[in-house]
Amino acid sequence: MASFFFDHALLREGWERNVRLDVAEGTITQVVRSAPRDGAEHVRGIALPGLPNVHCHSFQKGMAGLAERRGPDHDSFWTWREVMYRFLAALTPEDFEAIAAYAYMEMLEAGFTAVGEFHYLHHDIDGRPYGDIGEMASRIAAAADETRIGLTLLPSFYAFGGFGGSAPAPEQRRFINDSERFLKIVARTREIAATLPDANVGIAPHSLRAVTPETLHAVIAAAKDGPVHIHAAEQTKEVDDCLVALGRRPVAWLLEQFGIGSRWCIVHATHTTAEETQRLAASGAVAGLCPLTEANLGDGIFDGKRFIEGGGRFGIGTDSNIEIDAAAELRQLEYSQRLRDRARNVLARREGSSVGRLLYDSALAGGAQALGRRIGAIEAGRRADIVVLAGDHPDLSAATNDVWLDVYVFTAGRRLIDTVLVGGETIVEHGQHRSRAAISARYRKAVARLTGQ
Repeated sequence: MASFFFDHALLREGWERNVRLDVAEGTITQVVRSAPRDGAEHVRGIALPGLPNVHCHSFQKGMAGLAERRGPDHDSFWTWREVMYRFLAALTPEDFEAIAAYAYMEMLEAGFTAVGEFHYLHHDIDGRPYGDIGEMASRIAAAADETRIGLTLLPSFYAFGGFGGSAPAPEQRRFINDSERFLKIVARTREIAATLPDANVGIAPHSLRAVTPETLHAVIAAAKDGPVHIHAAEQTKEVDDCLVALGRRPVAWLLEQFGIGSRWCIVHATHTTAEETQRLAASGAVAGLCPLTEANLGDGIFDGKRFIEGGGRFGIGTDSNIEIDAAAELRQLEYSQRLRDRARNVLARREGSSVGRLLYDSALAGGAQALGRRIGAIEAGRRADIVVLAGDHPDLSAATNDVWLDVYVFTAGRRLIDTVLVGGETIVEHGQHRSRAAISARYRKAVARLTGQ
């Protein structure tokens, strides 16, 4: 049993002062408002529930910045993908673990306390399975265990190179499985996740272009519980190809074929019609939004205003990890709407309401749902995952309550983060992860080898 005392905390009911938490085996057992300290550990500052990161490809952190050079023709997601393939040509399991640990460490320093790892790098460089079919999943689990970030591991089903069951390209050989072998990977992943103190496992059909209707139905039928994540409608080419192959746009097809609901996280959903957006919002599924990556790749702008007005649920993710910062993802989501509509405070639904608070609350609830874990709130029965802002930071001098969140999201970002607890364990102090030096050294070594530096 451990006890913590916070000067201020954001609870489900709102802001409270002098909040005491009791924690046992990583879970909050009691929350007391206006409490005496009574010997509890005093964590100074403003306590927030840690944000879930719903969509991450951790290995891509190692190639961040390598695709920012103009090509001979129009650059897009599809040309970025070629850079990614080249980066994977020499990546070993040891490299993967080092890069994942660094990415997870940065997430913890930047306001995320849990991650959904959308994991499609299953096999060796030549495409053959490792002796342990879950080798790469075990590396992810090891990185999560070392950093202490909460984990939902989402093995990805990638069977084909494009719509219509087309053959995969040689560069995709590390991703490819038939449905039978994929389900063996899922079973092995569950064994691996069981070694962690608190983890979950779902499945992640990569995209409609990487499966066929038959194989997708087969794996969904076999995975009877846990989260289901899928990329959909990220680029216009994907939408156009889906119309030709399946006669429907990706989100419309998924809604019609699967009646998607609360288990599902539709990642990106960038290019949806007004009707699709409204139907997705009403479905109970989570939209997994990655605004910084979507901007970096030139994907487009999610229809956030219509989706939220329809009662839609969303979480945020770091995807390619070009910049790891929870506040920056939320800020980019709102700013993209402002740029499109040439307006301010677009996602707020009522006069006088805080945009920062709406974004933060929504990403907490949607993220917890998408990762299928008891996280996302400071209340009894939830994991004690807490991000503490430095209350004495100059940027907060004129702030209180919801304005703290507005300043965090729109002004100061991760500079405000002082302390982070995961499962009641202090992982970040004074803005730095406790294992930063060792994790950084391994990361530098791995990336230097992979890039020939």
